[in-house]
Amino acid sequence: MTQTVLDAAHAAMMASPDNDTVRLRFYERLGDVELFLLLEGEAEDEKITPQIYDPGTGPIVLVFDRQERLTAFVGAVAPYAALSGRVIAGLLTEQGLGIGLNLDVAPSAFLLDARGVSWLAETLDHEPDEIEVQIAELSAPTGLPDLLLTAIDTKLATATGLAQMAYLVGTVDAAGTRSHMLAFIGAAHGAETALARAASEALTFSGIEAGAMDVSFFDADAPIAERLSRVGLRFDLPQPVLVKPPEMIAPGSDPTKPPRLR
Repeated sequence: MTQTVLDAAHAAMMASPDNDTVRLRFYERLGDVELFLLLEGEAEDEKITPQIYDPGTGPIVLVFDRQERLTAFVGAVAPYAALSGRVIAGLLTEQGLGIGLNLDVAPSAFLLDARGVSWLAETLDHEPDEIEVQIAELSAPTGLPDLLLTAIDTKLATATGLAQMAYLVGTVDAAGTRSHMLAFIGAAHGAETALARAASEALTFSGIEAGAMDVSFFDADAPIAERLSRVGLRFDLPQPVLVKPPEMIAPGSDPTKPPRLR
């Protein structure tokens, strides 16, 4: 089977057990990807009941990053909910449940206890502060570690259709304070919060303990967009491909209507 994003991140973490940055990158991927949560039965009225196991370290639910891996574990077709890792962590944290990832079916098999799930949910639920700053100068970004640039690029690669592009620039505000700003161009309506959180997570999970990055949003025809394109480091966000919608949607496939645990 082709190596998945989680396989690669897990292998890197295992190869460098003392590297906090690599470890954080694995947890970031765990929160980003779609996971298949094994259920007791089919969802009813937007409520789901996960199968719960106890491997001796506390109760856990089972998740897999490929549907085929879930089927291989069970040995037959089984009911599941397709949810992002962040949604699953949020659902489980109040239940005191841990996560068993890809157990017995992949090299990325991993156990995360209830305390770890709570930490992950809290970290992913962090809301960036909203402030108003008047920008006096724009310049090319300087002094940023490659690790952060890679983290931004990887994070925005998952933000399909949320904006056209983003520019990373150096800034000086009206008070003379220097900083950096990630400016999104042509953000979809209502996507600002998700994009700001993605930028915040890129900074958090890059392992940089001290640092800040402003986030802003502009229309494609805004006068500042041309200035950003001249000096900024550009990140193109993937755009959705129009396809015929499936006739059946697995529970949790609509991120705006997450199911509830029963």
